[in-house]
Amino acid sequence: MEEKKGLVFNIQRYSLNDGNGIRTIVFFKGCPLRCPWCSNPESQKMETEYMKSMQETSRLKQVGKWYTIGELVKEVLKDEIFFNVSGGGVTLSGGEILMQGEFVAEFLKELKEHAIDTAIETCGYGNTDLFRNILPYIDTVLFDLKIADNEKSKEILKGDFNLIHRNFREAAKNNKVIPRFPYIPGYTDGRENIDKILDIIRREGLNEIHVLPYHNYGESKYELLNREYELKDVKIPEDNEMLRVREYIEGKGFSVKIGG
Repeated sequence: MEEKKGLVFNIQRYSLNDGNGIRTIVFFKGCPLRCPWCSNPESQKMETEYMKSMQETSRLKQVGKWYTIGELVKEVLKDEIFFNVSGGGVTLSGGEILMQGEFVAEFLKELKEHAIDTAIETCGYGNTDLFRNILPYIDTVLFDLKIADNEKSKEILKGDFNLIHRNFREAAKNNKVIPRFPYIPGYTDGRENIDKILDIIRREGLNEIHVLPYHNYGESKYELLNREYELKDVKIPEDNEMLRVREYIEGKGFSVKIGG
C-alpha cells in the first residue's frame, strides 16, 4: 500500500507567533476559499506550481514539495530542542490544512506520540467529521472568522459560512479554540459583521479574540505568479483606527489582542 504524502510549500522555523514558545510552522498547499486579501496566493492550488523568484525574476522556483509522514516528522524534529526549552511546538498552516485532512490527522498523531505541542491555523472550511477526528491531536486551534453573512461569504470568499460556523462550534466544544478576526477595510470591517462574529464567539462561552489588521505583505507574490492583486487601493489601517476597533470590542466585554 502506497504511503500517504502531503504537499507542503514552506517550513518556517523559529517563529514566535501562531502558538506558544518557539515554533516551526508547516505551510500546507491547497485552499477552497479565495479571500481577495490572501497573503499566500501560492498556497491556493492543490498542486506544485512555479513562480518567479523574488531575488531573480527571470528564474522560476517550484512551490510545493511532497513529503511522507516520516519525512515531515523528521524535518520538524530537527527543532525539538527549541520546543523543549521554550514550551513551543509545531503549527500547521496553509492554505487550509483541512484540504489534506487525512494526511494532517496522521501527521498530528505522530507529533503527539513525540509529545510535541501542536497548533493549527484554519479558516474552518472543510469536512466536519474529518475536523472532529483531528481535534484530539491539537492543543490550540487558531480559527479565522471573516464574513458572518452567508451570502456575502459565498460571494466574496467562495465559501459557505454555515459550514465554517459549524466547525467553529466543534473546536469550541473541545475548549481549545482562539477566534481570530482579519480586519480588512471594505470587506470585514462593518459594525454589523463585527457584531455578528462577536455574538457567535460569545455563544460558545468565549471572551477572547485576536484581531488581525490588514497588511499587503503578499502583494508582490501575485505579480510573481502573474496574477492580479485586487486590494491595491485598500489602505492599511493606522494605529488609531485599530485602537478604536479594540475599544469597541472591549466595550462588548471581550479581551482583545491586536495581531496573532
